[in-house]
Amino acid sequence: MSDKTPVADLVVDVNTIGPGAKKKDPIVIADSVSRQFGGLTAVDVEHLEIPRGSITALIGPNGAGKTTFFNLLTGFDKPNTGTWTFGGKNLAGMPAFRVARLGMIRTFQLTKALGGMTVIENMRLGAGRQSGENIFTAIFKPLWRTREDEITTKAMDLLARFKLDTKADDYASSLSGGQRKLLEMARALMSEPELVMLDEPMAGVNPALTQSLLHHILDLKTQGMTVLFVEHDMHMVNEIADWVVVMAEGRIVAEGPPSTVMSDPAVIDAYLGAHHDVDLGTLTGQQEIAETMDSELVRHEIEEEATEGHPNTKKANQ
Repeated sequence: MSDKTPVADLVVDVNTIGPGAKKKDPIVIADSVSRQFGGLTAVDVEHLEIPRGSITALIGPNGAGKTTFFNLLTGFDKPNTGTWTFGGKNLAGMPAFRVARLGMIRTFQLTKALGGMTVIENMRLGAGRQSGENIFTAIFKPLWRTREDEITTKAMDLLARFKLDTKADDYASSLSGGQRKLLEMARALMSEPELVMLDEPMAGVNPALTQSLLHHILDLKTQGMTVLFVEHDMHMVNEIADWVVVMAEGRIVAEGPPSTVMSDPAVIDAYLGAHHDVDLGTLTGQQEIAETMDSELVRHEIEEEATEGHPNTKKANQ
């Protein structure tokens, strides 16, 4: 579907691909970033670099810490330890609105469209440098009218690109789940970001809009932006991602090109467990699990159940 960036153009040394791999031109560098909630460590990232001008997928099972890591990088949460930079600028401790002004924009798993405002009003909110927001100039319309016209024109162009222009005057609450995802992505582009971070852009989206969203994500890269997205759909990840980072229990357990990561035993175990290749519908498979657990009791229960309940065994006993 896309022309992927060659691995050799992303990393310093292709022979050292793995957690913490050094990138040739990283836009984000994170070191020793951790976040604890009571006794639970949600994020414990030793070192991570996000390559500039590429599409990077952040994957992992539910509860791996992906969204929490997003929140930390973008200023929506504070870490217990760690530092990270964006374009060489230290973002540690910086509030979310300042992070956004620097060009790191994110969307949310649950869309944040303001339902009581129209689609075009939602779009206008995403733009920066709005003189009308100043209390001293707001009362003098000629001072901000020209800028608002520019913002409105840009907003309508983006809505047309995302096929939402016919909904411009509708309330955002009237949009479908997929249309709200499109609106949130379009609004993120109003500030002309360098890095767009998408948290599960396909979650809850009608399959009819999936291809449209994929096209728009690829288009972001074509326009020179860097994309970092969280996703569970492995087919989508394999289709569009240049680089894949895998989290499990808050840590980076693997990273690399999609073809390499998808076959990594650590990734398979993180998603499916150590016994992903065992058919639990067979007596042999159940016994294999029992033996791995080294439990005589479990093994005895399985054998007893098979003797009493397996159709073939019953027939033989009769």
